[in-house]
Amino acid sequence: MEGKGLRALFGSENRAFRTRERVIAVTFNAAWNEAGLDNILGELARRRAPATFFLTGDFADRHPAVVKRIAAAGHGLGNHSFSHPHFKDLAKAKRQHEVVAADRALRAAGAGRAVTPFFRFPYSETSPAHIREVNALGFADIEFTTDTNGWKGTEGGMTVDRAVDRALDALRPGAVLQMHLGAPQDRTEVIDAQALPRILTALNARGYRVIDLRTLLTL
Repeated sequence: MEGKGLRALFGSENRAFRTRERVIAVTFNAAWNEAGLDNILGELARRRAPATFFLTGDFADRHPAVVKRIAAAGHGLGNHSFSHPHFKDLAKAKRQHEVVAADRALRAAGAGRAVTPFFRFPYSETSPAHIREVNALGFADIEFTTDTNGWKGTEGGMTVDRAVDRALDALRPGAVLQMHLGAPQDRTEVIDAQALPRILTALNARGYRVIDLRTLLTL
């Protein structure tokens, strides 16, 4: 998406998109490990469901092969900052560096044409001023309608059932679902990877289909 279509998103914290069609966008954040990658990519491929992966630049630097696999599978790649800091704690120049450095890291890792002009703030901590800064760098802020909270893991009281319920409770045309590719602190259990098949099955049963975020924004 370029030009007028992208600029229409500037100045806004975009968490859902107006459409009458029963379509949603599925997105994954990645800043930790890649423990859920095989299951997530496999399930998306089986369902022919596109997704957008918001990666930190640090993740791209550590896992260039993952970046290439996601791109080769036809999914979009979004910018999730370089080091996942709290933007409110940074000076303007440092905030700008976080965005630009992450974009460079994605491209250096081989993302190619999979790179999108979409940015998601770390911790979803947005402000009008910070959104304007991101827009000035050529990125639209894309947040989410709901997060499954699968990243919290069983230690944080989450289960696969709860992750599925959170996704379905927020279901509406034009919704943006956020999940996570891996888990923090070197955990190998990725609840979102386990929940994804059930979420996609339930979406289809309710008459919804998953479309590319870039397509959703043009409806």
